[in-house]
Amino acid sequence: MAFLIRTIDFTAAGREIVRDREHGGDTLSIGRASENDVHLPDLAVEQQHARIEPVPGGHLRAVAAGTLGFTHDGRTVTEAVFNPREGAELGFGSYRLAFSQEGDGPVTITQRQVDDKVGDSEALSGFALASVMPSKRVMSWIGLAAILVAFLAIPIVSNLTREKVEPDYKAPGKVAMDGSWSTGALSFAHHGLEDNCEACHVVPFQAVRDETCLACHKGTGDHAPKPRQLAGRGPLSAGDSIQWAVAETLGKEGPGACTTCHTEHEGPMRMAPPAQAFCAECHDGMDARLTDTVLGNASDFGKAHPQFKALIRTMRGEPKPERVSLAKKPKEFNGLRFPHKLHLDPRGGAARMAASLGPRKGYGEALVCKDCHTPTKDKLGFLPVDMEDDCEACHSLVYDKVGSTFRTLRHGDVDQMLADLRAMDRSPRVPVVSGRKRPGEYASGRLYHQNFGPPSGSLVAINRALKKNGVCGECHIPTILNGRPDVVPVDIPDFYLVNGFFDHEAHKEEKCSDCHAAETSKTSDDLLIPGIAVCRDCHLGEDAPKGKVASSCAMCHAYHPPTGKIPHDHPPTEPKQVALSTRKGD
Repeated sequence: MAFLIRTIDFTAAGREIVRDREHGGDTLSIGRASENDVHLPDLAVEQQHARIEPVPGGHLRAVAAGTLGFTHDGRTVTEAVFNPREGAELGFGSYRLAFSQEGDGPVTITQRQVDDKVGDSEALSGFALASVMPSKRVMSWIGLAAILVAFLAIPIVSNLTREKVEPDYKAPGKVAMDGSWSTGALSFAHHGLEDNCEACHVVPFQAVRDETCLACHKGTGDHAPKPRQLAGRGPLSAGDSIQWAVAETLGKEGPGACTTCHTEHEGPMRMAPPAQAFCAECHDGMDARLTDTVLGNASDFGKAHPQFKALIRTMRGEPKPERVSLAKKPKEFNGLRFPHKLHLDPRGGAARMAASLGPRKGYGEALVCKDCHTPTKDKLGFLPVDMEDDCEACHSLVYDKVGSTFRTLRHGDVDQMLADLRAMDRSPRVPVVSGRKRPGEYASGRLYHQNFGPPSGSLVAINRALKKNGVCGECHIPTILNGRPDVVPVDIPDFYLVNGFFDHEAHKEEKCSDCHAAETSKTSDDLLIPGIAVCRDCHLGEDAPKGKVASSCAMCHAYHPPTGKIPHDHPPTEPKQVALSTRKGD
């Protein structure tokens, strides 16, 4: 018996491809293996799935070779006998074999691959929404229109018609459906402007400008003029130049603008301090690019950082203070005579005075730093030493007693002091400035005795208070001003390191003497600011090894120094500047 095997395939365009081949044997093997007479590449078909063989009467018998059966005219069987002249269909997986025979000719087997799901879907297509919905192209245009309305038209219309922002920046009306326009939430500092886009974006579709930032941040100090910043930074690389060219074409300001460093819509967070590399980009080798700079090169606090410079006067009569490197071991002239060692010596006279005053005055067995130096409220630094609060417990200015009330000279006003002593000398009572009438512990030889001069109407006698051994001369340097005795104005800066800052609170576990050599300082000329080597005992650069404190530039330096917060000059030198030792009014 001969067989004619006809295979029908389809191209991607749906065109049929028919291939015929003859098989001369009496039997046929069917399966997934390529050596079968009828090859059906379907995983649902076994390697050797079935066999076709003739039986008497011109019929054919199909027998399953394995455990899987097949379908015969729609019924699942493992064996089937059929007459090819009457026609039959066998199903193996997704393949269908249609048998037919005309007369005594060969048995024709038509092989085609079908998908039952396709047939099912075609049967159900009349019940699907696709039969009544617009085409895909029409749906695409409808979707595009919906997107433009929802994410463009509605936000624009609601922005134009909402309540406008008043000058006092009260809460404006919200813009509807603008979430797709926002690149993220604002930082903590600008969170109050979340619904006030035009506070920063003054001109639509234009990057935020410097003048907009400075409208609020008026107290922000300039790091340096922009042209000088760019010169100090050096030429841009080719890649950076291309990026900035594109950015400027799109309306962004060039390098050095506020938005170069300050990016927004990064989420509710605080701005991270700049990395060490950000500062080193300019300050490493800056002297080669800015030949007139007075700043030293710096790129890493532990490896490449200049010695600290303190803003001080190094001698009497200097017109203004100068920044002097601590490497030169400078001496400071501040108008005071104050030996720290004398006051901190646990066996000295100051210690005995503190012990005699005792806890009732807040002292221990000896003077310590905190007895005279009071921290500020934020604990970052210390308040100026106040004569009345910090010194007068030992250095009394009492000169008279009326009833139970003691009269004291006004500190910081030499003219007033001389007037008070003259008036006391003219009093009808016996002058108390004589040793005989000094009250109690303020009498000569007692605990609080001070030398104000003898009870005489002579100006020379009264001015003994301004001599080296007088009450004023104990701490101040006497001088002659406008023909009369006076004292040199006190000039103690609030900030010695004007281009950096220091947090004493962060170092509260350390002793003062770990950084300040006050216990061995015998003169007020000693500058007790520690050098960089002392700081490097703990602090190294951003990549400090384990056991050291990683210290980037931002730990001590601010890119924007607050205007008016860090003095770059001392107050003018006038006679009454001695009052700078106190914060009390005149």
